[in-house]
Amino acid sequence: MIISRDLQPHLLKAATHFPVVAILGPRQSGKTTLAKLTFAEYTYLSLEDFDTRERIARDPRAFLADCNSAKGVILDEFQHVPQILSYIQTYVDEKEQNGFFVLTGSQNFLVNESITQSLAGRIAIMTLLPLSAHEIQQAGLLPMRYEPVVTTGFAPVLWGKQVPPVDWYRGFLTTYIERDIRQIKNIKDLSLFKTFMALCAGRIGQQLNVTTIANDCGITVQTARNWLSLLDATYITFPLMPFYKNFNKRITKTPKLYFYDTGLAAYLLSLTPELVERGSMRGPLFEAFVIAELMKGFHNRNLEPRLFYWQDQTGNEVDCLIGTPLQQHAIEIKAGMTVSQDYFKGLSIYKNLAGDELQSRHVVYAGDQAYDSCGTNITPWDQVDAIVQKIIAR
Repeated sequence: MIISRDLQPHLLKAATHFPVVAILGPRQSGKTTLAKLTFAEYTYLSLEDFDTRERIARDPRAFLADCNSAKGVILDEFQHVPQILSYIQTYVDEKEQNGFFVLTGSQNFLVNESITQSLAGRIAIMTLLPLSAHEIQQAGLLPMRYEPVVTTGFAPVLWGKQVPPVDWYRGFLTTYIERDIRQIKNIKDLSLFKTFMALCAGRIGQQLNVTTIANDCGITVQTARNWLSLLDATYITFPLMPFYKNFNKRITKTPKLYFYDTGLAAYLLSLTPELVERGSMRGPLFEAFVIAELMKGFHNRNLEPRLFYWQDQTGNEVDCLIGTPLQQHAIEIKAGMTVSQDYFKGLSIYKNLAGDELQSRHVVYAGDQAYDSCGTNITPWDQVDAIVQKIIAR
């Protein structure tokens, strides 16, 4: 079963305005499937294939000359031959055909550096993250409770083909570490890198303390920083930066750590739905799920996510702020199934500080009823995408 992606209409629109479209995102997020479905008549080439890479690297001009007869070309995982981009620049300038090249890539830092140098102004860059709960729901596959969702994860194959998550993540992790990580950086002890990933998974939703992670893993602080950069660059983790505005209070300025796919984090921690339900990771994984869903909601509409968190030195906190210093939307995230007054504390404190700049308040919880209370929108876990829709509509 192929699950429809919310990004597809935006991808089609971008192809009418730019000669090159790039779909960036983590390995196995559905980039190739989306590109092939959207541009079914295009010639497809995988640059994971060694012979294809060699052919392009040996004579890029001859390769592009062969593209003249194609309606369009999909270059899958093009970060393997980034030098092709400078030749594509000349080619598209001469051809003057929008949407001719569709590129996919799994390594953000390599891709963006190459694009900056070669295709600025000629390319639309889009991010495809793993499936959102909204996309799974639209396909009629979303369970009634969130625990099996956060432990299953969001790779399309896990839902479209019902592949067992433990088996899939075992293979994914081996491929990711041995292929992607080794290609980027020569890490000698790959089992130690996997331990590092597990330590990061156990710190989801916490303020990032690189020194503590390094000490627990038995590596230097600089190595830990380098490895965190690798996880960010390959779309495994992302930092949630603190929101800063002078409200005459000292605030926390340390980012928090999150995984794009809670299923990978659950696998690294050997968590089942039952262990999540009654264990200490229930709250952090639920928070990570909601933050990632908000990220997906914006990326799937080809919009830049502006997500932050706020916390002052006395511990008052808002789990997520969306917006700018002049216009914000505050979101509190709770893994309980019953809304209590405690859920509104951080939102009320922040409202008093921000005043009219705070446009809306939301509580996302593990229940199933949507309603308004105390000037706050109460949103069930499976309707997070509705928050994004409301913010965009303002």
